[in-house]
Amino acid sequence: MLKLLIGIGIPYFGVIGLLPWVASVERFVLGVPFIYAWIFAWFVLTSACMFVCWRLFDRDAVEPDSQDA
Repeated sequence: MLKLLIGIGIPYFGVIGLLPWVASVERFVLGVPFIYAWIFAWFVLTSACMFVCWRLFDRDAVEPDSQDA
């Protein structure tokens, strides 16, 4: 359950849940409207959440490649 919260819940809340607040902000980040910067940042943050899930839960499930000689 924690894996789903980290991998799906946090990005979903960050993008969809906070979208009304982000749309109301009239600021610019490096010349880009805040809403675009927010969505672009979540591309990276979602990947980070997926990496955290892999490190915490699925890293040991990966089997090493067997090389046939």
